[in-house]
Amino acid sequence: MSPTASHQPAAGPQSIRKIAIASLTGTALEWYDFFLYGTASALVLGTLFFPHASPLAGTLASFGTFAVGFAARPLGGIIFGHFGDRLGRKPMLVITLMVMGFTTFLIGLLPTYAQIGVWAPVLLIVLRVLQGIAVGGEWGGSVLMITEHAPAGRRGFYSAWSQVGINLGFVTSAAVFAAVQSLSDEAFLSWGWRVPFLLGAVPALAGLVIRLKIEETPEFRSVQHKGGKQRLPILHALRTHPRAILITMGARLAENGSSYIFLVFSLAYGKHIGVGNGLLLTGIIVANVVEGASMVGFGALSDRIGRRPVYMAGAATLVVVAFPFFWLLDTGTPALVWLAFIVAIGIGHGAMIGTQPSFFTELFGKTSRYSAIALGHEFASVFAGGLSPLIATALLAATGASWPISLYLVFLGCITLISVYFARETVQRDAVSTPDLKLPPAGVRE
Repeated sequence: MSPTASHQPAAGPQSIRKIAIASLTGTALEWYDFFLYGTASALVLGTLFFPHASPLAGTLASFGTFAVGFAARPLGGIIFGHFGDRLGRKPMLVITLMVMGFTTFLIGLLPTYAQIGVWAPVLLIVLRVLQGIAVGGEWGGSVLMITEHAPAGRRGFYSAWSQVGINLGFVTSAAVFAAVQSLSDEAFLSWGWRVPFLLGAVPALAGLVIRLKIEETPEFRSVQHKGGKQRLPILHALRTHPRAILITMGARLAENGSSYIFLVFSLAYGKHIGVGNGLLLTGIIVANVVEGASMVGFGALSDRIGRRPVYMAGAATLVVVAFPFFWLLDTGTPALVWLAFIVAIGIGHGAMIGTQPSFFTELFGKTSRYSAIALGHEFASVFAGGLSPLIATALLAATGASWPISLYLVFLGCITLISVYFARETVQRDAVSTPDLKLPPAGVRE
């Protein structure tokens, strides 16, 4: 059978735009919930749920609960990846959104340590685990919903729109949190911090309506029609694409690890050096708006020159800005603080995350693609985004300086550069949709 014999036509321009908007919107609503927890960890959860610790130790403990959510993400990736490859992408995206909205709403209702003692952090951790499971299954399905509908030669451009939803989610959560911070300290600690979590139920319901209208992807329908579904997709992925999964994990380290230092830890660092949260949150919001545009540009660029050069350029930028980022924050000058966030997030991170959906999708065959992507993507998040705020806070507590954190960023960037260097270029596979196991082993340079 020729490579094109099983090819399913991609969605037409009007249809793919509708799918991209639906995926973007749903992703934004879901990541609003997830980023909200990270912001609260840096600013308020340590005080309310770990009150007997020093301020820095309380922040460290709250970042520990933040990391717990990341530890649960591989479990979510395995569960939703399995059923996503067996039952389809669409039903998994509906379930992840429902779980995320429900747990976020419950966090807003949680009693604090002062009210129920040690049960408060215990319940917080339980809800955080459920959040992590939902997000672990979200990314792979959302990405595949676009990439498997995208027309030939435009996969990088269209799939990057799914990442824009992540930026919108963060911008919205940061803006809502900045608004409630304008309350008095007493009101904010009493009830104001709960408002952003409770509001999460509204976008969850709206996102549910949007996702119920999305059509299943043509590539999954092709597998379903031909009876090509694997009984255990994750084992199939590990058996057929072990190197590509490792490359995915390595490529993910710098992107994910740096993002949570820039987006989450920087707020705790600002408290340490006396820079106001308002200035930092504004800088982060501006940088995310810039990145929302830049990642689409980088995705389109990867369609023209390849995934690897764009992704490696982003990782190299991270290495270059690792030290200047904190030097600029230390000045406390608004323009310089904004510049730090725009370069680090809008350019360095944007180049990696804008290219990531198409790059990762093309590394794997379609019968176990959801499981393979979720496995590599989410296991890396445990060691990258889940631990990076915790590691950065511990380094700051031990040394009182930013240079060890910068070295940590350089370390992450170098691992990603090496990993992507040893990946094979995948962009030429946009020309046709190829059946499984008809290509050289993914992740190996030719």
